[in-house]
Amino acid sequence: EAEAGELLEPRGRCCSEPRSCRCTPIFSLAGEACKKVILNVPSKLEADKIIGRVNLEECFRSADLIQSSDPDFRVLSDGSVYTARAVVLSDEKRSFTIRLSDKRKQTQKEVTVLLEHQKKVLKTRHTRETVLRRAKRRWAPIPCSMQENSLGPFPLFLQQVESDAAQNYTVFYSISGRGVDQEPLNLFYIERDTGNLFCTQPVDREEYDVFDLIAYASTADGYSADLPLPLPIRVEDENDNHPVFTEAIYNFEVSESSRLGTTVGVVCATDRDEPDTMHTRLKYSILQQTPRSPGLFSVHPSTGVITTVSHYLDREVVDKYSLIMKVQDMDGQFFGLIGTSTCIITVTDSNDNAPTFRQNAYEAFVEENAFNVEILRIPVEDKDLINTANWRVNFTILKGNENGHFKISTDKETNEGVLCVVKPLNYEENHQVNLEIGVNNEAPFTRDIPRVTALNRALVTVHVRDLDEGPECTPAAQYVRIKENLAVGSKINGYKAYDPETRNGNGLRYKKLHDPKGWITIDEISGSIITSKILDREVETPKNELYNITVLAIDKDNRSCTGTLAVDIEDVNDNPPEILQEYVVICKPKMGYTDILAVDPDEPVHGAPFYFSLPNTSPEISRLWSLTKVNDTAARLSYQKNAGFQEYTIPITVKDRAGQAATKLLRVNLCECTHPAQCRVTSRSAGVVLGKWAILAILLGIALLFSVLLTLVCGVLGATKGKRFPEDLAQQNLIISNTEAPGDDRVCSANGFMTQTANNSSQGFCGTMGSGMKNGGQETIEMMKGGNQTLESCRGAGHHHTLDSCRGGHTEVDNCRYTYSEWHSFTQPRLGEKLHRCNQNEDHMPSQDYVLTYNYEGRGSPAGSVGCCSEKQEEDGLDFLNNLEPKFITLAEACTER
Repeated sequence: EAEAGELLEPRGRCCSEPRSCRCTPIFSLAGEACKKVILNVPSKLEADKIIGRVNLEECFRSADLIQSSDPDFRVLSDGSVYTARAVVLSDEKRSFTIRLSDKRKQTQKEVTVLLEHQKKVLKTRHTRETVLRRAKRRWAPIPCSMQENSLGPFPLFLQQVESDAAQNYTVFYSISGRGVDQEPLNLFYIERDTGNLFCTQPVDREEYDVFDLIAYASTADGYSADLPLPLPIRVEDENDNHPVFTEAIYNFEVSESSRLGTTVGVVCATDRDEPDTMHTRLKYSILQQTPRSPGLFSVHPSTGVITTVSHYLDREVVDKYSLIMKVQDMDGQFFGLIGTSTCIITVTDSNDNAPTFRQNAYEAFVEENAFNVEILRIPVEDKDLINTANWRVNFTILKGNENGHFKISTDKETNEGVLCVVKPLNYEENHQVNLEIGVNNEAPFTRDIPRVTALNRALVTVHVRDLDEGPECTPAAQYVRIKENLAVGSKINGYKAYDPETRNGNGLRYKKLHDPKGWITIDEISGSIITSKILDREVETPKNELYNITVLAIDKDNRSCTGTLAVDIEDVNDNPPEILQEYVVICKPKMGYTDILAVDPDEPVHGAPFYFSLPNTSPEISRLWSLTKVNDTAARLSYQKNAGFQEYTIPITVKDRAGQAATKLLRVNLCECTHPAQCRVTSRSAGVVLGKWAILAILLGIALLFSVLLTLVCGVLGATKGKRFPEDLAQQNLIISNTEAPGDDRVCSANGFMTQTANNSSQGFCGTMGSGMKNGGQETIEMMKGGNQTLESCRGAGHHHTLDSCRGGHTEVDNCRYTYSEWHSFTQPRLGEKLHRCNQNEDHMPSQDYVLTYNYEGRGSPAGSVGCCSEKQEEDGLDFLNNLEPKFITLAEACTER
């Protein structure tokens, strides 16, 4: 590279002897600013090679467009001049012009470039000069290229291939590779003798961009004069392919409410020409928009991004646009190739139109007392897309529905407002109702418009038609207050209904439908209530609530209504406080006191605080027991340390705040225990505590029994031996049995005294007769035949006895099938053994809690009727019955009849 006007010497592969080698100069250049630039170049120029540089800034600094008049050369912005294809200079000089343009200033300048080449003058080798020979021969190829789609003429000369061996030998040239002996066949050939390389037909670079040939040099005898030479032939690109869009039709969508600069979509095109050249530098533009006006879209020239350039998109005006898109190579220059495509842009709907009523006022009619009926349909208009949230509407009652009589909904099919009455209207209260209805869309608005304007409001006047209707029970529940214990027959104001036409209750009749306790009656004409029973607030449940009576009101046409008369029964202090406990147990000394609780069924104003006291009681109770207050409803009953273990009956008086008092006898069991439950168990085992009347009845019974027995004894002593009863009447003996709780181990002794003997035999007459309860024991006295006792008479609490232990003697009894001795001999060993075994536990140890009772008095029993009521050991032990007093004759006859 040299300054303008400077000449560069050719540089190439040269030897010291001009005739022994050829020099191939690369280029020389010279230039002159603005006026004329001379570039010295070799006769053959390769494609895309720089041949020089022109200082364009000195010529035209503000140039924004640089063009070359010769298509074989291109000029870059920095002034570099490149070959567009391989060029062979046939003449010594060749020129072209560089045009510099400023589009803004509309000015243009030209620079003339002159290309010159000098022929190399070879020196003539004298015979005396010594020829320099290389130890290694070299090829001399020139980088080769050919133009795509060349027009010929064909065969087209490309270049000459030479080998250094041709100076000394006869050399023949040949080639191989793609385009020669590979597809495409015979595209290239080389002259055998000269090494000239030719092309036979045009080549498409998009199909073959380079051909890698191999050149060979050989002598006549087949000797390889040189190594094979790679010979690449590059196909220079020609702008022969139009850019093509990736799609024939693009479809995009954009919302009508889009802002400026919103991206709509991206278009893209491709070019088959050589990449990174002007042939593939594409530029996009919009050729046409339909509808034409106004222009709403633009496309970025390099990226193909389509954006909005206006905010006047309105789907209701134009819902679809069609754009003809253009793409041009050569960076959009006028000589570039063009491709086109269609872009369809659909404008989607936004809620930019508010719904409007078709008219501002509507009227509707409805009969009074009607409900759940439709009275009006209100149509609206909306320009947005049908059956979308932007079109569907919601209606609202803005004013006039404070009492909730109306409801408005939307018909999803017609988008109309449906006005309904959901709560009955009363003509007497209001002849007409004025409603204000508002409407808006389901979707929010996208533009800054008022949500509620004069256009989306409407007035609806609802006229109520009068009807002749029955009585009205209004309010449904009416209240009256009555004091409890009010005298029967008292009259109080009752339920009042009225005729809505006359606004009074004249001509109405009243009946009682429901009265829980039957406490009142209703006057049929006036509706007043009359007490038929004494009202007791404490009886009615639940307490502290109203006593509800259902009343029926009937007019002259037998139309009726029902209402509730809620009676508030006012409390009167008619109940004294009541102590909850009846019986308490105090474990001494663990428990030092017990708490007494009281309740009052009256209202709290007549209830607590309660006052507890011990009334005038016996000195013992006052000395041993005391009361102290715990709270408003409880008191603490305490005992003195010297109080004995027993059950006390303590009277306690409790009084409410109004002075209503009551006294209760509280049974308090002062017991020696650790827990009250233990004392209750002991109390149960001790027997039942009898009252004074029960004790008196027992004493009278005992006296009567003694008189009867005394009479029997006297009759036996004075009677002779009488007739014997039949054997089959052995079981008809008169037996007096008085069995109560289990008793002590008592048997009858021979001398007539009660003895605590458990296992000893006793004989003779028992002088003490009767029965009673003492210490939980039991005594059984029986009238018997013979002098023998039953086992029952000798059973004590917790003891077991054999029959032998209670035997009263061995006197034979004539009513028995066997004598006692025989029966005893047979049964005694066996019963003894069995009793012994049964009286043992699993470990064969004596068991003290196993109770065995043998009480057999049936026919054939050798024991007969075992007892201690016979005075002597006679066989005819029942003869005394023959001498009974007159009052016993009837009883004896009943016993002996069969």
